[in-house]
Amino acid sequence: MTPVSESTDHTGFWMRMVSNAVSQSFARKVETEGVTVAEWAFMRALYDMDPMPPSVLANRMGMTKGAISKLADRLLAKGLIARTESAADKRVHNLGLTREGNAKVPVLASLADENDAEFFSVLTKEEHERLDLILKALAERRGLKTTPVD
Repeated sequence: MTPVSESTDHTGFWMRMVSNAVSQSFARKVETEGVTVAEWAFMRALYDMDPMPPSVLANRMGMTKGAISKLADRLLAKGLIARTESAADKRVHNLGLTREGNAKVPVLASLADENDAEFFSVLTKEEHERLDLILKALAERRGLKTTPVD
């Protein structure tokens, strides 16, 4: 019989365990502000930027135009983003944060900071820095560009 590895023998198992715990904790935090993690990522991508076409935002976030459209519809309904016509081309529309959306981004960013601090505080500063370096190297070398939203 061929030996079968344990799921815990795989680095991916441990990465997923940690990722799930961090993501679920953060999701609960942003839900208190009435948004999802995906909506937060969308809003953060628009923060400090001029309004932009959905296609540009999709490219920046590494997402499909369909996914951007669904997120935009949800955020429009919440009054956190606005859709405006392009001054250059009336057939094109741009997406940008509303005043309320712009004010909410720093609140959500502080929740992200808090979540990271809570979760990774069990590591030494050096361990945390090494972990960041390794994860960034993996993402770069694998060409990973899609904004994680779930």
